[in-house]
Amino acid sequence: MRYRRFGRTNWEVSEVGYGMWGMGGWTGSEDEESLASLQRAVDLGCNFFDTAWVYGDGRSEALLGRLVRANPDRRLYTASKIPPKNRVWPSRREFTLDDAFPPDHIEEFVHSSLKNAGLESFDLMQFHVWEDAWGRDDRWAKKIDELRGQGLIKAVGISINRWEPWNGARTVRDGLVDAVQVIYNIFDQNPEDELFPACRERDVAVIARVPFDEGTLTGTLTKESRWPEGDWRNTYFVPENLIPSVERADRLKPIAEASGLTMPEMALRFILSNPDVSTIIPGMRKVRNVEANAAASDAGPLPGGLVQTLRAHRWDRQPTRWSQ
Repeated sequence: MRYRRFGRTNWEVSEVGYGMWGMGGWTGSEDEESLASLQRAVDLGCNFFDTAWVYGDGRSEALLGRLVRANPDRRLYTASKIPPKNRVWPSRREFTLDDAFPPDHIEEFVHSSLKNAGLESFDLMQFHVWEDAWGRDDRWAKKIDELRGQGLIKAVGISINRWEPWNGARTVRDGLVDAVQVIYNIFDQNPEDELFPACRERDVAVIARVPFDEGTLTGTLTKESRWPEGDWRNTYFVPENLIPSVERADRLKPIAEASGLTMPEMALRFILSNPDVSTIIPGMRKVRNVEANAAASDAGPLPGGLVQTLRAHRWDRQPTRWSQ
C-alpha cells in the first residue's frame, strides 16, 4: 500500500481507503463478513475508513468503532458524515442551512455518531450534502470550531452532490474545509475542471468516491442486472441510466484487456494517476475485493498513454430525479 498526504492536515493516508456504505445498509450485508474484510484491509495497510450516520442508522459507524478497538497499535483515520436534517439527498438550491445543518443539529449528530462508534473523536466529520451558498452562513463553521475545540473532531469536510463538483469550489476557496469528497472516475472527470484546482490552491484533501460508477466500471453489470427488493441500486439503475452505463463500460473492456488489466484495476489506477487525489474509497464487503483493490495501489498509476486514452471516455452528466 502506498500513502499520500491528506491536504493541510498532513496525515499520511492510504491511497486506497475504505468506503463503508455497503456494509451499513445494502442487501446482503453481514457484520462478521464486513469485519473480516475491514481487518484484512488494515492488515494490507489501509488506514482511512469512511462511514456515515445514515449507513444503517449508525450500524456502519459501530463496525468502524469495533475495528479501531481491535487495532489499538494502528493509526486508523476515521471519517463520518452528518445527515441533513431534512433527510433529502442530494440537497437542492432552495434549501437553507436551517433546512439541512442548523447548529444544534450538527452538534446532536456529532455526538450521536461518536456514541454509535464508541469513539471519543472522529478525525474527519463531513456534511453529507452541500450547497456552496451555505458557506456564507457562518453558523455552521462556528459550531464546527466549537466541536473541534472540544476535541470531538479534528478536521471538517464536505461531500459534494452527485455530478455537481462545482458546488463546493467556492467553499474550498474560502478556506472553510479541510477535505472534499466527490465522485471522480473514468466517466466522471469533471472535478478536474474547477474543484481540483481550488483544492490545490487551498491545500484541501480530495476523497474520490464511487470509483466504479456504482458498479458499471467493474464490468460485471449487464442491461438485465437487477437487485433484491429494497436495494438502493434498483432506484439508481433505472433503464435510462443502466443501459447507457453498461454500453459505455462495454467500450472500455477491450482497452483493459489489451492492457492486461481487469476493469476494476484500470478504474482505480486511472484515479491514482491524478496526484490531486488523496485517497479513493471503494466500497468493499468481501475479502477478495479488499485484496484486489489494495493491489491496485501497489501497481501504481497507469502509463500516460493509457490515461490519455481513457480521458476520451469522459461522460458529463446532469443530476436528475433518479441520480440521488
